[in-house]
Amino acid sequence: MYVLFEGVDTCGKSTQIELFKERKKGILATKEPGGTAIGVSLRKILLEGSEKLSTNAELFLFLADRAEHYEKVVKPNREKMTVLSDRGFISGISYALANHFELSQDYLIELNKFAIDGNFPEKVVLFLSDFDLICGRLGTKDNDSIEARGIKYLLHVQLLMQETLKKLPIEVLEVDARQDIETIYNLIEDFIYD
Repeated sequence: MYVLFEGVDTCGKSTQIELFKERKKGILATKEPGGTAIGVSLRKILLEGSEKLSTNAELFLFLADRAEHYEKVVKPNREKMTVLSDRGFISGISYALANHFELSQDYLIELNKFAIDGNFPEKVVLFLSDFDLICGRLGTKDNDSIEARGIKYLLHVQLLMQETLKKLPIEVLEVDARQDIETIYNLIEDFIYD
């Protein structure tokens, strides 16, 4: 199975993936960008680079990472393991929509579908944050180039994630990220393994 953990920065995706990795057998934890050797380099360029990229260059670098990640990590493992990815094409579409006002959602879905060889995940867990949660968590860490765009930007991206998922034939669990870690874990466990 292939499951995306989606949501804006600081929502708790990584924490939950780590818990599943510790507690369950047969889990392959990965992330986008950065789940492959080339992805590590692309992640540095995209999130830590000092040079601001054009919006088109940023979009195509994310798509390149996604295609490589699907081919090298997800595709060879999804039949024998539970692949949990910290982000994926839902984030890709939503961040691109937030940055490229002239691009349509349907066009971005097609681009991302091409990058993942037409193979959607079986399930998506979408973590939903609010202004106070994001504000509190961002205040405790150094922000990357995307987080630095602000809380209103991140909440807009979250809304775009919800809208994108409504257009796709994928089972979705929406999780209130304000809940405690164990409650969230149990909800996700029931969703994945039901």
